[in-house]
Amino acid sequence: MAGDRKRQASAAAADMKIARVQARPLAVPIAIEGPSGTRRQLMPVCLAEIETAGGLVGHGLTAITDAQVVAAAIDRVAAPALAGEDAMAHERLWDRLYWRMAPRGQTGYALHAIAALDIALWDLKGKALGQPLWRLFGGARDKVPLYTTFGFDFFDRDELAAAAKAWLARGHHRLKMTVGHDALQHRDRPRPIADVIAEDARRVAAVREAVGPDAELYVDANCSLDLFHAQRLARMMEPYGLGFFEEPVTQNDVHLLADLRRQTAIPLAAGQNEGLAFRFRDFLVAGALDVVQPNAAITGGYTQCLKIAGMAAAFNAGYANGGAWPFHNMHLHAGLANGGLVEWHYPAVLLCQAVYDGLPQADAGWLKLPEVPGLGFAPKPEALKDFAM
Repeated sequence: MAGDRKRQASAAAADMKIARVQARPLAVPIAIEGPSGTRRQLMPVCLAEIETAGGLVGHGLTAITDAQVVAAAIDRVAAPALAGEDAMAHERLWDRLYWRMAPRGQTGYALHAIAALDIALWDLKGKALGQPLWRLFGGARDKVPLYTTFGFDFFDRDELAAAAKAWLARGHHRLKMTVGHDALQHRDRPRPIADVIAEDARRVAAVREAVGPDAELYVDANCSLDLFHAQRLARMMEPYGLGFFEEPVTQNDVHLLADLRRQTAIPLAAGQNEGLAFRFRDFLVAGALDVVQPNAAITGGYTQCLKIAGMAAAFNAGYANGGAWPFHNMHLHAGLANGGLVEWHYPAVLLCQAVYDGLPQADAGWLKLPEVPGLGFAPKPEALKDFAM
């Protein structure tokens, strides 16, 4: 009997050896419906696929970089490091990938590749154990609150207000819009930053008037402002009761964020594009943020985001999803007791709906978690073919 159990355990372990790692860079066409028409664009993403010797397949995703560069890093650098390894050993494999791809603390493409692979490994783990990831992460709740990113720079002020009212009518009462609009990145146009933030304040006022006092409203500058103009904009926006001001200053500069936080009543949030946990340590030690926003698809996958969540809990700081990809991040925020808001980023949602089967649907500003093992959804075979780069 004992010998049979040992042989079964050995066979199960052999089945979980990594047999294949493959990156799939995609360019997905999406159509963003707005008050005055449809805006079409291509969105690039990179999927990672890991198959075990037993035929189990896990999938991960990363974005906001050059998908083909990330794919090359996965196929040429990461895949050989993972071949033949135990797919269940996520901690060991994360450490191996880190020292292979970012040995001197680099972030960027390396951590994007690691994020996609780590998500795929956890997808495999959930499937092997027959559990959805949010339950493996702790099972704190079976649904998560959403905030909807709807307000983009290509809407004029009237369109923005109309779009906000339309989303509110659909049950989305937590709404986020962009400000800053690449002010620092495009100083060569020229376009005075003072003019940009003055219009931003008018746009925020228009949205608040459109949705009323009870809707929650957030803004995101995407690291597009210097400290002086972020301070001025924050002062102009304070009367409108914002839930947070996301990525207000260039480079997520920890010292500038701490300075700004001391000067505004608006909570500050950042972190979606940070690659390594030490950056979140620095944010928290410096008292720079009210809400940390690691993204599983960017910030080194679930293995690292779980550690960042622990730091946030230790500092009694907020923990939320920034940077889109709600269907991958929902598991963290449902699983963990200190989980928070998940970003229903409209273009990213459209992309996921084009690529995946089995996605849950938003309902009155909430997302119900699936009971299907692993991520709970999988790529459509035809999408991998049709959108391949």
